[in-house]
Amino acid sequence: MPPITLYSWPTPNGITASITLEELGLQYKVEPINIFTKTQKEDWFLKINPNGRIPAIVDGDQRVFESGAIMLYLADKYDGERKISYAPGSPEYVEQLSWLMFQVGGVGPMMAQAEHFRLFANTRSDYGIKRYVDETKRLYSVLDSRLRESPYLAGSKYTIADIANYSWVQIGPVALELDLSEWPALAKWVEEIKQREAVKRGLVIPDSWMSPEQMAERFKDFRAKIDGMVNTDVR
Repeated sequence: MPPITLYSWPTPNGITASITLEELGLQYKVEPINIFTKTQKEDWFLKINPNGRIPAIVDGDQRVFESGAIMLYLADKYDGERKISYAPGSPEYVEQLSWLMFQVGGVGPMMAQAEHFRLFANTRSDYGIKRYVDETKRLYSVLDSRLRESPYLAGSKYTIADIANYSWVQIGPVALELDLSEWPALAKWVEEIKQREAVKRGLVIPDSWMSPEQMAERFKDFRAKIDGMVNTDVR
């Protein structure tokens, strides 16, 4: 049995772990955690991640949960050649850490809220949609500004900081109908990363539960359902 087990589902957070594992060429076993059947809330999984979220990994006797922690752990332990990371203590490492936390504390939570109000809420809130879509756009502008001066977020090299942010940004056009041409440097960066073989593999781990076309159609249906509701914001 391979030493690493990945517990995941193909969500933006989930693919950060699978892409990192693929980029490092590590052997690992995949245990699909179907978030729609609440597998992540079962007692056995809560022993791996007390927060009941994916992704998580087990490496020997070591559990690691939260996507940012997983990427840092894998890079620190297995990326001795610094394929997708910078050496701890270097200025580039600090830049890498900053942009990783930018995703963990900004892009991920804000886009998740935007998707909740735009796709999954059981009531329509124009305020909630505007608040979080606008914040997503602002964060895209921050990324675009950085990528106009640097080929990658942490500097001259593609790193886990790029993986973390790409995993969320790439779903924006499909889920939120965001036109990346508004952010040319960001759009170019997304297209470049999308062509990486490790990224292509990581995007469909665990085995994709629906095709990109099916996902786009489902998101379209979700948006139409929200659009058909009456706005419930207090006026």
